[in-house]
Amino acid sequence: MRSGFFFGAAAVFCTASAHPHVSKHDPRSPFISNLYPRAACSGNTASTRSEWCDYSIDTDYYTEVPDTGVTREYYFELTDVTVAPDGVSRTAMAVNGSIPGPTIFADWGDTVVVHVTNSLTDSQNGTSIHWHGIRQNYTNDQDGVVSITQCPTAPGSQLTYTWKATQYGSSWYHSHFALQAWEGIFGGIIINGPATADYDEDLGMLFLNDWDHQTVDELYITAESSGPPTLDNGLINGTNTYDEGGYRFNTSFTSGTSYRMRLVNAAVDTHFKFSIDNHTLQVIASDLVPIEPYNTTVLDIGMGQRYDIIITADQASVADNFWLRAIPQSACSENDNSNDIKGIIYYGDSAGTPTTSAYDYDDSCDDETANIVPYLSKTVGDSSSTSTEAATVAFNDDSLFRWYLNSTTMVVEWSDPTLSQILNGNTSYETSDAVIELPTADEWVYMVIETTFAVPHPIHLHGHDFFVLAQGSGTYSSDSVTLTTDNPPRRDTAMLPASGYLVIAFETDNPGAWLMHCHIGWHTSEGFALQFVERYDEIAAITDSTRLEDNCSAWDTYEEENSIEQEDSGV
Repeated sequence: MRSGFFFGAAAVFCTASAHPHVSKHDPRSPFISNLYPRAACSGNTASTRSEWCDYSIDTDYYTEVPDTGVTREYYFELTDVTVAPDGVSRTAMAVNGSIPGPTIFADWGDTVVVHVTNSLTDSQNGTSIHWHGIRQNYTNDQDGVVSITQCPTAPGSQLTYTWKATQYGSSWYHSHFALQAWEGIFGGIIINGPATADYDEDLGMLFLNDWDHQTVDELYITAESSGPPTLDNGLINGTNTYDEGGYRFNTSFTSGTSYRMRLVNAAVDTHFKFSIDNHTLQVIASDLVPIEPYNTTVLDIGMGQRYDIIITADQASVADNFWLRAIPQSACSENDNSNDIKGIIYYGDSAGTPTTSAYDYDDSCDDETANIVPYLSKTVGDSSSTSTEAATVAFNDDSLFRWYLNSTTMVVEWSDPTLSQILNGNTSYETSDAVIELPTADEWVYMVIETTFAVPHPIHLHGHDFFVLAQGSGTYSSDSVTLTTDNPPRRDTAMLPASGYLVIAFETDNPGAWLMHCHIGWHTSEGFALQFVERYDEIAAITDSTRLEDNCSAWDTYEEENSIEQEDSGV
């Protein structure tokens, strides 16, 4: 019996579960509705994965998207829970009673509707849900970022998100309010479509998390006063062992079968190297971008990044049980259980204790950039200028750590999101809003992000895939660093190396207010972020002003009644 997979959903370690149901539910239900309506086509088979409906892997999904006419509708309820994923009990937050939450399934070209009810009981917990990596093309107001595209959704309130699955592959959703994503409010997104290699079975999402026996809200006090804390443990699809408690994630392999896994690093502050003893990983996608397949035995995965991999079950003659490993890299993060964040792959009827050995690796927080070649080739256009953002850290007036980009640490207000300012005709912003204005359509933006600090950072951009033009250690210089513009790696999250630079490019093809930030949870809350106001003149016309204003009105009332105090960056 498989442990941890349920039609691609994640292991449930809370008391309540959220299994998908075929029948349509009462709209008041927090569960999933209309999960399996009739598909628009027959999809693909184990030997035709490069096809999907009348489309193929060669289709330019940036310009051509199926219109299936199918709507996938979900009901999510966010609640407080008590959990013990590794045998140690603590409080947390969950989506429909499970951590990770239920997986969203859709086909390429479907419309996804998610009704989110905030039933959290702490008076400080507004919420939002961000659909990580989903481009939200011309639907910026559905991006789910408090202080940028919406006010927080107040406890007792509901907000509905609607977006089109214009991409395909693997991603995740998570709260974008304070540190809730690492309290348990996250889950998977699977959008069916073509792939760059064939496989037999899809095992769905595999989440890699760090975990502590205190909540991240409790740990944030330490993080902003003394630096990042060392966490107690890590989880694989919501489970692991600690001392004598908990249990291992495990799943069975049938010899000769090939399996697709959809990896997500959902950690607050841990860069993992992922491997399965004795097995080769064929990598077919990075984030939501199909790539030319390549083989590796050890895969680097930074926070917020995703990789789709295929594993062929060809090691039954070697052993019955193999360790699946998520190894924290001490070069950028510490974990008290770093040698024992493991699951089990087994051949046969039941899992046993493996005796296999790990592949050799160098402890590092590298990216997979050198291996990534997007299948759909794109060339980056010229840019008239290149902006530079220097990431630094310092104590503020309260002796708390804050991250700065070009001397600005982001502080935006929950109750006054950027979209509201735009709808009210605002054309200037506070310095702490960290706004970069991009008024012109369809031009190329080049940006250098660099740091002199020996800490790497996963940089995530909303609303766009970006092109990685250069990435390395040392100081960036246009005279000595050659930019790759002919089909460079393309993704939405890439590593800024320690004491190094990251050069990215993207095209202004998507009007909206878009956040860019470090995906280390502590750093986002400490202000490591900026926002692009892209094509200002077009934003109001594509914004559902009634939805925005009603949600903000409910938050304003709740904030006043409960004397809410914002103590972080606002995103």
